Amino acid sequence: MISFENTEYAFDYKSTPDLKKAHFLFAAMGNSMVLKAGLAITPAAVKWNLPFTKSILRSTIFSQFVGGETLEQTAVVADKLEEYNVQVILDYGVEGGGDGEAGFEHSTEEFIKVINYAATQRNIPYMSVKVTGISRFSLLEKMDSLMNVAEGSLINRYTNALSQLSVSEKEEWEKVVGRLKRICEKAKEKNIAVLIDAEETWIQDPVDAITMLMMDEYNKTNAVIYNTLQLYRHDRLAFLHKSHEAATQRNFILAIKIVRGAYMEKERERADEKGYASPIQPSKESCDKDYNAAVEFCIEHLDRIAVIVASHNEYSNLLATQLLDKKNLPHNHSHVHFSQLYGMSDNITFNLAKSGCSVSKYLPFGPIKDVVPYLMRRAQENSSVAGQTGRELGLIKKELKRRKGQ
Repeated sequence: MISFENTEYAFDYKSTPDLKKAHFLFAAMGNSMVLKAGLAITPAAVKWNLPFTKSILRSTIFSQFVGGETLEQTAVVADKLEEYNVQVILDYGVEGGGDGEAGFEHSTEEFIKVINYAATQRNIPYMSVKVTGISRFSLLEKMDSLMNVAEGSLINRYTNALSQLSVSEKEEWEKVVGRLKRICEKAKEKNIAVLIDAEETWIQDPVDAITMLMMDEYNKTNAVIYNTLQLYRHDRLAFLHKSHEAATQRNFILAIKIVRGAYMEKERERADEKGYASPIQPSKESCDKDYNAAVEFCIEHLDRIAVIVASHNEYSNLLATQLLDKKNLPHNHSHVHFSQLYGMSDNITFNLAKSGCSVSKYLPFGPIKDVVPYLMRRAQENSSVAGQTGRELGLIKKELKRRKGQ
C-alpha cells in the first residue's frame, strides 16, 4: 500500500538547508500580502532589469521550481532525480515568440535542441511544447472562433476553418503546422515523447486539431505525441471519449496527459466580461469527479491509450495505482506514467517512485525573464489551490522534525 505521508522518502534528495529554504518560500506564498506584492512587482522588476532582482529570484523561487537557465544546468537536477528513480519532463520556458516569425522559428529550433539533448540523457524521456511558442496568438484565436461556428467532428471543423482564412493567413498557418511537424519528426527519430501543452479555451480547438493530426501520423506504433486535457473544463471528459473513438477509427495510440488546469481565474473573468457561459466546472467536486473518471477511462483502455496522470491530488494518484492493481498490471506499465511539477508534491512523486511507478518531475528551464510567467503561475497556484501551501508546509515541518529527532 502506497503512503504519501512518508516524508523520509519524499525529501531524501533535499538537504536540511534546502528544506528550510523551501519552508520559507511556501510560508511567503501563503501570506496573501507578500504574494500580492510579489506578483505585482516581480514581472516589472525583471522587465526593467532592476538591480538584484534576478539574483534574488535565482536564489529563491527560481531554484525551487526551475531546473536552471540552460539545458546543461538541468543535468544537475536530472542526475539527482535519477538516483531516486524519478525521470524528467523538460520544458523550455517560452510562452510566445516575441519577435514574430523569427521568434517562432527560434522557439522551434530550441524545442528541437531540447529533443536532441534529451536523447543523450538516460533520464529524460519527455519534453513539452507550447503551440503559442511557435504561432501567433491572434491567429490561433481566429482559427478557434471559426471552428466554434462550424459543425461536425474536430477535424471537419478544423478543415472548414482553414478554408476561411485569407491567403496570407493560410500561408502563416502552414508554417505553424510545418514547425510542429519538424518537432514531431525529430521526436520520432530520437525516441523522445512530445507533450503538447494545453492553452486557454479560446485558442484550444486548433491546438487539439493539429495535435490529433500529429498523433494520427506519429503514434501508429508507440506514443510519441501527447495532447493535454484540462479537466477543470466541463467538456473535457466527453472530448476524451471522442478522441478515443477517433484513435480507434484511425488506428493510432491516443496519448493523453491529464491535468486539472492552469487558467481558471482568467477563464472565468473572460467569460463574465464577454457574456458567455463559463467553460469551467461549477465546483471542485465536479472537477475531481471528471478527473478521476478520466483516469479510470484511460486505464480501462490501455490497449489504445497512453496516459500521463499529471496531478498533485493524492487520491487521483492513488486511484490510478489501485486500478492497475485491480487489473493485475505493473505500476510501471508502459502506457501509464505519473508526473508532478518540480518543487511541489515531493511526497507524491518519491513515494510513487518507491513503489515502482514510472514517474517524473516536470522541469522548466530558461532565462529568468522567459520563465517569470511560469513562476508567477506557480505562486498563484500555491495560494489559490485550497490547502496546497499548508500541505507543503506541513510535510516539510514533519520532515524537519523527524531529522531533528534522529
